[in-house]
This record gives sequence, structure tokens and C-alpha cells, in this order.
Amino acid sequence: MSVKPNLLAEIDQQPVLIAPERRAYFAACLQEAAAELVQIKAVQNESKLEDDFWYESGSYMERYRPYAVKDGVLQIPVKGTLLKDFGFTARFATGYDYIWKAFKRGIEDADVRGIALVIDSPGGMVSGCFDLVDKMFEIRSAKPVQAFASDHAYSAAYAIASVAQNGITVTRTGGVGSVGVVTMHVDWSKWNENFGIGITYISAPKGGHKTDGNPDEPLSGDVKKRIQARIEALYDEFVSTVARNRDVDEQVVRETKALTFTAKEALSNGMADSIGSFDDAVADFAAEVSQQKGDDQMSKLTDNNAAVDQAAVDNARTEGHTQGVADGVKAERERINAILGSDQAKARPKAALSAALKTDMSVEQASAFLADLQEEVVQIQGAPQSQPTAGVSANQFEQAMNSTLNPNISAEPAGIEDEDDDAVAVESIFAAAGRRKSSSARVQ
Repeated sequence: MSVKPNLLAEIDQQPVLIAPERRAYFAACLQEAAAELVQIKAVQNESKLEDDFWYESGSYMERYRPYAVKDGVLQIPVKGTLLKDFGFTARFATGYDYIWKAFKRGIEDADVRGIALVIDSPGGMVSGCFDLVDKMFEIRSAKPVQAFASDHAYSAAYAIASVAQNGITVTRTGGVGSVGVVTMHVDWSKWNENFGIGITYISAPKGGHKTDGNPDEPLSGDVKKRIQARIEALYDEFVSTVARNRDVDEQVVRETKALTFTAKEALSNGMADSIGSFDDAVADFAAEVSQQKGDDQMSKLTDNNAAVDQAAVDNARTEGHTQGVADGVKAERERINAILGSDQAKARPKAALSAALKTDMSVEQASAFLADLQEEVVQIQGAPQSQPTAGVSANQFEQAMNSTLNPNISAEPAGIEDEDDDAVAVESIFAAAGRRKSSSARVQ
């Protein structure tokens, strides 16, 4: 089976994302993979790219759809010619479908801490490339992604590499770049003429463009102009995609003029981020994502502990408040009982009840007040004129005793005639002295 009709024909006169100087290698990849790809495609036609995309472990076809996770890092090969509608990878060709399936599975896989794009490719087809890159870009933030040009990441392969937010590493002998688009028109007209072959195209509408760009006629200026415009539009798409992925200005990408760069050149112009051997670079990446996972776990543990500590504080505060209320109720009950059970309260029980329930006097203060009240009653009954309670100014006492709030109490020698008057006197004296429910409690 010849290579040209089956593989090269897929990109014949189609825009492609390849490094022009790697065109021979590009074709060689197809040629070397031809026999193997025929077998793979036969399997592909029988396989669905859905739930049964991944082969069981141990299957001989597993090597065409590898899912290799080492030290928590998924390594996705991006090798050889990059093809649309191809769900496999081999030494000389990799399909966009395979890359997407592997990348998506790695993002969703809890055992994968980071994704390594292992790239050695001259580029590939335009069709399918930007769609793949956009989908990868949308979900890349979920996990660390790093690209490794081991050895080359050109054109379409560089578009894929640019997705890696953790950077692009290039081996010392590797290279990256070729941000550009190319197509090709093959003119067989002289070949046909030499062999006496004449080909006539008949198409409709007459004078239309149905046969533009056919290989048996020279390319006209107008047709070439239209093809050029199409290539320019694809180039703009390529530039904007790389600029977005790499977080640089589009002009920076345009200034590369589709050149390919050595590792040192790429490092100096920002097309790559580091230089190193593949094995060492991947090991460093694995160590980095492992550390990040440890930091994330510690952060989550700290957050959980903080939440637990706050809950403990809230519980303690609630318990303290409840206990404080209970202690306060108990203390108030004991105060009231002590006032009502004092010797002074036996002589003036209603006055004592008023002092206990309607003031915040302590037991000692209430006892002293009741004693003073009893003494004052005696003085009022035995003296020609009323005298103020000990410790209370004459004006305060007289105001309290003459208050309209105490109709049964008078500052006149008539005196206090029953215990109801005592209770009213307690309230009136406190109100007049400005000491109702006072912390000082006792009128002094």
C-alpha cells in the first residue's frame, strides 16, 4: 500500500501546522507509521471513542492508548504527526482525540496530581488542533500541567505545549516554535504534458470556482490570493491562541515570524521556560506537585482545625452563658431568702419583702436598712417632729415622705401606722434618693 493515496492525501492541499524545515520528517513519520496505522485504523473502525475508549490492562492494544501514571504524574505522549479523528498514539503519529481523552481523564483522576505533556513532533493538521487546545485550556487550572519538548515541539505541537500553565521545558538539543500556517498546491500539469496526458475539468456553474486549486492546472493569481487570505486568518487564530495560553501580547508571538528556536533561543525570547533533561525535569515536576498536594492537605487540615476550634469556642460561650444565668438565679434566690429570714425582717416583714423583691440590696445592706427604718419609725412616733433616716439628707427624706407616690406616709408626727406603709416607704425613699435598684443598695 503506497503512502501517498492513504495518508498524505489526507493533508493534500489542506492547511497544516508543521515546521516547513521538518517537512521531510513529517512525511517520514507518515511513511513509517503507514503499516501500523492501517492496523490501528482497522481497530478504530470497530471501536467507539466513548465509554469503552480505554482498553483493559494487559490488552495488546493498550500500547496505542497508554495511560501511564508515575509518581502521581500522568505522562501524555504527543509524538510524530498530529492527526484529526484519530484516537491513538504511536511512535510516528498521535491523534487529537487520544490527547483529549487522556487529558480529560487525568484531570478527573484523583490519583493524578499533575499532567506532563511529553512532546516530540514536527506538527500536524490544522483541523481539530485549535478545538483540542481550547478544551484543554478550559480545564487546565484544575491541576498542574507542564510540557516537555523532548526533543521538539513545533507548530501544532507547540500549540498543545502552550496549554501548560506550569511552563515549557526543552532539552538542550531540542527546539520549539514555528507558530505559523502552511499549505501546498501541487501542479502536475507539466508532468501530465510530458507523458501526453490531458485532463479536462467540467463543472458548474460555468465560470465558477469549483475546480480552483486542482493539481492539473497552474494556480491562478486570484485563487492564490484567496488561499493566502484563508491561511492568514488561520495564522491569526494560532497567534491569539498561543498568546492567551502563554499570557503574552500577540505582538510578541508575531515577532517570532514562525521561526523555530533552539533551547537557549527559546529561553531568551520567552517561547520556553526552562532547559533540562527530560528525566530530571519530570522528576522535579513530580516532586513539585507532590509538595503542592502536601501543602493543600495541610491547608485543609488547618482550616478544619480552625472550624473545630471555633465550634468549641461557640459551645463554651453558650455553656458559660447558660451556667451564668443559672448561677445568677440561684444567687438571687438565696439573697431573697436571706433577707426575708433575717431578724430585722421579722419586725417589718412587708418592708423586708419590698426590699428583697424591689431593690438589689445585699443581705447585709437590707438588714441595716430595715434596722434604720425601725429606728426611724420609733423616732417618728416618739418625737414631736419627724427626723430623716440616718444617712439620708433632710431634703431627700422629706421629699420622699411628702411624695404623692406615698399618700399614706407623712413627714408629720402622726407616724407610720402599719407595715404596708413601710413597704411604700422603702420604694419612695429609694426613688427620692435616686437609688432605686442601686448597686450601693443601702441608703447612707
